[in-house]
Amino acid sequence: MNGILRLVLVAAAALAAAPAAAASPESLGLFGPWAAWRVAEPGGRTCYMHAEPEAKRGEYARRGDTYLQVTHRTAAGTQNVVSLIAGYVYKPDSPVAFDIDGKKIELFTDGDTAWARDAKADTALVAAMRAGHKLTVRGTSSRGTETADSYSLSGFSAAHNAITAGCGLK
Repeated sequence: MNGILRLVLVAAAALAAAPAAAASPESLGLFGPWAAWRVAEPGGRTCYMHAEPEAKRGEYARRGDTYLQVTHRTAAGTQNVVSLIAGYVYKPDSPVAFDIDGKKIELFTDGDTAWARDAKADTALVAAMRAGHKLTVRGTSSRGTETADSYSLSGFSAAHNAITAGCGLK
């Protein structure tokens, strides 16, 4: 499936989980592999960016959608929340390793999603991604399959600037 179409479908799926009063997403632009979006919601805005991996490694016959996302939610007062959807359920209590140009950061997992431990870790992760060129993510599925996905960070800073401005943040 076309990468841009998949990103639009991912955005639609994210909105399906949002409150019914949420508006349709508004594109803030496409920056290399990174798509940026804004959604008006009761009490504020949600702005997010996401990309699919350039390459997936691991022995999987069928794997769901895989993407990395950074989200700002003005109503919740959150910024730079990093999440990774693996396309499979992670092994319980297994960490996910981010390697950004040799800088390693560990995330925790819950179901099919990996998260930074706290807002400080999110901020450090976003700063590393803004400065980096390539991100490799290593995780282990509930079946024990090890995966390594690669993301280009080209366009990351521009997409991050777009969601930050789109939500009226600095």
